Amino acid sequence: MNHEKQIKHVFTGQETYDGAGVKLNRILGGHLSAQITDPFLMLDHFGSSKVEDYIKGFPWHPHRGIETVTYLLSGKVFHEDSEGNRGVIHTNDLQWMTAGSGIFHQEMPKPLDETDPEELLKAVGLPTNVSGFQLWINLPAKHKMTMPTYRDIKGNGVPLVETEGGARVKIISGSFGNNEGPFDGLYGTDPTYLDVSMKEESEFIIPVKAGYTSLLYVIGGKGHFDSSDDNSYFPGQALVYSQEGDHIRVRTEDSPLRFILLSGKPMNEPIWWHGPIVMNSREQINEAVHDLQTGNFVREKNPVFVD
Repeated sequence: MNHEKQIKHVFTGQETYDGAGVKLNRILGGHLSAQITDPFLMLDHFGSSKVEDYIKGFPWHPHRGIETVTYLLSGKVFHEDSEGNRGVIHTNDLQWMTAGSGIFHQEMPKPLDETDPEELLKAVGLPTNVSGFQLWINLPAKHKMTMPTYRDIKGNGVPLVETEGGARVKIISGSFGNNEGPFDGLYGTDPTYLDVSMKEESEFIIPVKAGYTSLLYVIGGKGHFDSSDDNSYFPGQALVYSQEGDHIRVRTEDSPLRFILLSGKPMNEPIWWHGPIVMNSREQINEAVHDLQTGNFVREKNPVFVD
């Protein structure tokens, strides 16, 4: 590793509502940030101990041209799609959905209750708490209309590695050391998605590919995220790094730290955004809207569900 990546942009999440009225913190989202964070389009951090903040959920809605990754830190989310596939993701579980040519689905968060496994209740602490992330990853033009796919995995199926310096790294996608995450990038974006916890008074050097977009989102605690930048960043902020460089250096002092790290190959393609649909041209957006209006949005009649 020869050159450390440096912080180039800082995004601070904005409180908003989505779906049928779910309160969340939108870290990234929109044309401006998408140009900077390519291939990552949107990052939402949802979470509340108040049931009314999330119980209305995300009823039936369409997606086309993107992948969505839901990572649940606590609670449970019921989901189903337009082809009848359905399931539940629980605390620490993940769902990676490739919308591709078009799919309808819904995601309905629920609090844990007495029927849920005792270990989940103990891990969460507050049974009414639901929290997690949803990430949108763009699909390259040649794969925009690929067949829709679901991939679910239980939290205990995600590799957890502890470094010599005491950092704990959950590898959701990509690789770290000799370990591979359960999700891989099938469509050229080569995404890395790590959930990292560090203890106080420690340092962690994270290898990332030169030429890739890399960003770090602070979940909790505090630390230093760039040797040349002494600024203090707080939970709810996303730091976007230079594409030059092959590693990120993180250091803590008197506080532990938790963050997620994303890295992926930028596409450098036009982005046309219409709600939950992201394509490459106005004509493609018009086509998607027409498909919605005429009932022809779902092109593939049998999306694949992968356990």
